[in-house]
Amino acid sequence: MVAYLVIREGNSWTDVFRLVPGRTTSMGRATTNQIVVKDDRCSRYHAEIFFTDNHWTLRDLGSRNGTIVKGTPLESDHLLLEGDVIQIADFQMLFSYNLEEALSSGPARAKTAETFSGEETVIAKVDADTNTFDWEQPKITHRRDKTKFLSGKQDKGSLTQPKFSQAASTLCRLAFDLGQKQDIYTISQTALSGILENIKADAGAVLLLSFAQQQEPPSEKFLEIAASFSHHKKPYQKITPFLAQTVLKEGEAILARNISDDETLAAQDSRGEIHATSVICTPIRQGEQILGLIHLYFTDSNRVPDPDDLEFTLAVADNVALALKNLYGQRKLEENLLQTQDEIQELRQRLGTDSNLVGRSLQLQRVQQEIARAAPSKATIFIRGESGVGKELVARAVHFASPQKSGPFICLNCAALSETLLESELFGHERGAFTGATERKIGKFEAAHEGTLMLDEIGEMSPTLQAKFLRVLEGHPFERLGGNEAIFADVRVIAATNRDLEQAIQKNLFRQDLYFRLKVIEILVPPLRDRKDDIVELANHFLQRFNLEAGRKIKGFTPEALKHLQVYQWPGNIRELKNVVERAVVLTPFEYIQPNDLPLADLSQPSLASSPNHRTPADSLSLDEDDHTNGKISSPPPRSLAEVEKEHILATLRATSGNKSQAASILGIERSTLDRKLKRYGVSTPRIIKE
Repeated sequence: MVAYLVIREGNSWTDVFRLVPGRTTSMGRATTNQIVVKDDRCSRYHAEIFFTDNHWTLRDLGSRNGTIVKGTPLESDHLLLEGDVIQIADFQMLFSYNLEEALSSGPARAKTAETFSGEETVIAKVDADTNTFDWEQPKITHRRDKTKFLSGKQDKGSLTQPKFSQAASTLCRLAFDLGQKQDIYTISQTALSGILENIKADAGAVLLLSFAQQQEPPSEKFLEIAASFSHHKKPYQKITPFLAQTVLKEGEAILARNISDDETLAAQDSRGEIHATSVICTPIRQGEQILGLIHLYFTDSNRVPDPDDLEFTLAVADNVALALKNLYGQRKLEENLLQTQDEIQELRQRLGTDSNLVGRSLQLQRVQQEIARAAPSKATIFIRGESGVGKELVARAVHFASPQKSGPFICLNCAALSETLLESELFGHERGAFTGATERKIGKFEAAHEGTLMLDEIGEMSPTLQAKFLRVLEGHPFERLGGNEAIFADVRVIAATNRDLEQAIQKNLFRQDLYFRLKVIEILVPPLRDRKDDIVELANHFLQRFNLEAGRKIKGFTPEALKHLQVYQWPGNIRELKNVVERAVVLTPFEYIQPNDLPLADLSQPSLASSPNHRTPADSLSLDEDDHTNGKISSPPPRSLAEVEKEHILATLRATSGNKSQAASILGIERSTLDRKLKRYGVSTPRIIKE
């Protein structure tokens, strides 16, 4: 079912296109079409012809001015019949199964025309006098999708044995050389040198697409010369747009001969002359992705490349693609590594900022001195202090001042988990060790290898788990739950508690041997009420932090507010101060935080709500100097923690117009936790917004 399109310009039949089943022939103004119609009335991709159901079918591709057959514009697919004349603007094509009859139907003039036939393209030459045609040596003689050099099975008849052996030897050495190159230029230059050993081309180049363009449909406009050569006086002439776009679009290697009069295949020099007689162009591709092209051309008509040269060039191009892929992958890894290092450095800086102990009091200076002395060693450290004094900050400061600072810092609260879950968190578990253990889990000890593990609230650990923990502290290996593999971990342990462990030992709630094993170096963190000199500095520190997080521009505290903070006893220590400042930053409507923005609760005092002399925190600031000197400062009415928490949550939700996600972020809790608290307090979001 091979058919032909005979093209007529004016009164003359000119070009002949051979239609072969399996290959779609496109027509349009764009140079990437098989049939190029140079008329402004023609669309870039105007129409196409394809073979289906034993018929040749013509389809208009939504063109602007339509496709006409026998004087009628197409409205749908048209089955072509012998003698059908297709008209696009002034461009006419006769469809025929018999080329001789088609050519004899009218005058013709001598002209060569490309027709595509599978891997080969042949040329029909029409004689103007005899109206007959014959076939001459074609221009594009071969197309190749994959090279046989790298296919794994060699066609014995495709290559002569001596030439194949030489080519295979060159490819083997070339593949090794390309793998050693570390930049695009040397890869490209090495590839061209390898090609020249087997193919005596006169000029050529490796042209590559930019890395960003490789992710998009390839275009010849983005090709850049990576390396080139020329063995005669004239410099290398860059590939023509038509040839480049054809190879980029179809992904096939092309061998073309007799191109000295064809400007679509051979480039012109500055004088408009074409010196090339033959050309080879192969895609550099990795899978479906095209990275660039290898372009070679010959200027001597007596030296004509053959299909073996096309095969070899395509094999080199595939090796270049692999080398470029490795190079791009290496560069991507380096970029990711640098980015990761920057992120790690930034996180370390943030952790270092969070680990800074803010304040200048003598008590804090003593703690910092103890940290400086303890950090260089690997001794176990025991941190004691009330809840909220910043024991974890002290542990972080020890870690980042120690030789293990490049390792991980992991903190685990022993009071937050049951005995089984705590053991799993510490030592890990194997799949199926207990109900819900669907996969292996690495414990905190393994994760903290060559780093620091902080165990907060160590006094809440069960006696059974204390015994296993003691063995690990003494250097013995441990096993995951449900496993039998001995695991060693080089970990520095820091323990912390706010409990009286001596009393717990007397009640047999804590092992005495573990207590002495932990208490190698003890650091006592003082409560905030003993660090009055640090309150103002801490308040300003939290103010700056929450200004950034909440997007506020609070300038500071009024003198009355600072005095209000300094006279308070802070039973919740630094954690309470942090939460009070955060609430004030979120809710205050002023540029400076006022005393009324700081709701404080002294839980250590008896209830004064029914006292006739009860005064608010603001009233306490109006005491005369004598009362202040004698320590007669009234405290605010005591409230339960639940009342304070409820008021804080409601105020935050009002400030966010009932946005629970934003409120949970400000409060530092999960959205689900906020929902549970609201349910516990019997509060609904519509009521909050209404209030």
